[in-house]
Amino acid sequence: MALGLLVGFLAAQAFAADGTWLTDLPQAQAKAKAEKKMVLVDFTGSDWCPPCKALHKNVLSSPEFLSYAKDNLVLVEIDFPRTKPQSDGLKKANKELAKKHDIDGYPTVIVFDSNGKELLKDVGYDGKGKGADFVAKLKGLKKA
Repeated sequence: MALGLLVGFLAAQAFAADGTWLTDLPQAQAKAKAEKKMVLVDFTGSDWCPPCKALHKNVLSSPEFLSYAKDNLVLVEIDFPRTKPQSDGLKKANKELAKKHDIDGYPTVIVFDSNGKELLKDVGYDGKGKGADFVAKLKGLKKA
């Protein structure tokens, strides 16, 4: 039992080092401001949307993206699942954020600077882009 808990804890720590996804945008924006990082928000239907799943698999879980994110991004997932459980509070907060940011398709990725200014809004994913391509785009935003 204790060994199982230890393994679970170590796995969680390894994931955190690779890119922890927050679910609270205001908290993420405060963290980004303090750490002088950009905020990347992924509006997703993680358990039902094929392009969302492909974006996560091909880009957001790639070693190139995770390496870049570690030092440059605060990551936020705003999820609209059909089968995964969510608290009523999280569902309400996610719905309000989607309305505020005019989300009309999934996935939608929005990148903000550390002061909350929107730098990028990408809607959809065609399956062609890879992690390195997306990192190059993010690096360009940082220079702008």
